[in-house]
Amino acid sequence: MAKSRTAAVKMARDPEEQSAGTELRLGLQLRHARLVKGLRLRDVAERSGYSESLISKIEHNKATPSLNTLHRIAQVLGKTIGTLIGDTATAHRGVVTKSGERAIIPQISGAEHSSDGTEAEVMVPLGGSALMGAFLIRVKPGGSSDGLRHHEGEEVGFMRTGELLLTVDGQTYHLAEGDSFHFASNLPHGFSNPGRKLAEIIWVNTPASL
Repeated sequence: MAKSRTAAVKMARDPEEQSAGTELRLGLQLRHARLVKGLRLRDVAERSGYSESLISKIEHNKATPSLNTLHRIAQVLGKTIGTLIGDTATAHRGVVTKSGERAIIPQISGAEHSSDGTEAEVMVPLGGSALMGAFLIRVKPGGSSDGLRHHEGEEVGFMRTGELLLTVDGQTYHLAEGDSFHFASNLPHGFSNPGRKLAEIIWVNTPASL
């Protein structure tokens, strides 16, 4: 796990050092989806709550979007994260994936946008025919989900390490190591790490609606 975490942090801090092919596919997919819907950068910015500059940087691979940021942009484009970055995160389709081989969706790394302090390690390859999505979510102390989200489906999670404040439909729950949760995804939900150590959560949602 240490090897994987080190790789994740490097990806988050140094987007230029990531695979050029991976970045190019993500940027092109976002730009293509935007143009197909006939949207300008300004339109996506206004509807997602992010600046035109940040959207442009993401499309041109000069900033790497977090899971939460990508989710909000995907909603604007009428897409899911799976359809947008399926090819990026589905290189491995075997039964077993070794530590360090899983794709990671890192935090925002653009200079103008502060990080939300989260990253997601993909456990079930995105963009395929899987009926569920599964991630190892890491939240740094003080990190959060960058607002609330809602979508179709159900979610279940298990606190592997650390602690988490989970807000679901206006109510906040304090979770500690060993706790679990389950809720309907159409309820507005978000989270933050109030502790002093990294929080790790095994997070599964069905259908794979990210």
